Amino acid sequence: MLSITVAAGLVGVALACAVSGRLIAGVLRERRRDAQVLGILATFGPIVERAPTDPRALLAWYPIAVAARRSFPEAFAALDGDPPHRFPFGSAQLESAHATWTTDWLAWEGEHDAEYRRRGAALEADAANATGADARATRSGLDVLEREKLAHYQRRYETYVKVSKALAALTDTPSGA
Repeated sequence: MLSITVAAGLVGVALACAVSGRLIAGVLRERRRDAQVLGILATFGPIVERAPTDPRALLAWYPIAVAARRSFPEAFAALDGDPPHRFPFGSAQLESAHATWTTDWLAWEGEHDAEYRRRGAALEADAANATGADARATRSGLDVLEREKLAHYQRRYETYVKVSKALAALTDTPSGA
């Protein structure tokens, strides 16, 4: 009879240890996931703040976010909203970044054109009042200004197109980061 009582006691202790072990393991899993979530927030929080005004930063961080999402799917699932607002970059953020990039381009283009028109008008006024060698130098200055304007525009346009295409490609990607 004593051996049955001891055996029952040992089974009870083993059962209590198993239940306690499961509870402790669950708590440790939750803590690990919480630490992952906090780490992801600390890593991507600053870029989420910066991305709406700097789409190139979003492009730089997007592949990192995709890799992190693959490594920590449960932590990202805890942070995700609906699909357009996935953390850190959902389709809504990508579309907004593309719109911002385009708006910034159009504003720059207008400023660029106005600046070179102003500089050209000043040179034209100088040319109208100049004679001989001064007039030729001023006309030469107008040619240099036109080449400078075109070169500056082309450099900026190349960047605009590259970033626009990259943002469009991300917007077309169904997985998101």
